[in-house]
Amino acid sequence: MLTVRLSRGGRKNDPVYTIVVTDSRKSRDGGFLEKLGQYNPHDATSLKNVKVDRLKALVASGATLSDTVRTLLSNQKIAL
Repeated sequence: MLTVRLSRGGRKNDPVYTIVVTDSRKSRDGGFLEKLGQYNPHDATSLKNVKVDRLKALVASGATLSDTVRTLLSNQKIAL
């Protein structure tokens, strides 16, 4: 089953998260199929380069969103 979730990157005490599509059985920072955007919790414009059309297509084909990704998208007024 495909899942859209966050993968952690960046430095110690300065994380940058990437929104990725992955198999639900993979680890958090394990292999992924596609990058869909970035989330920087320390930046004023927290979401960057989000591929909304690709997200809509994945959700329509049965991919599930993690709770965190769903909350981030709804806070930025991105409707799927």
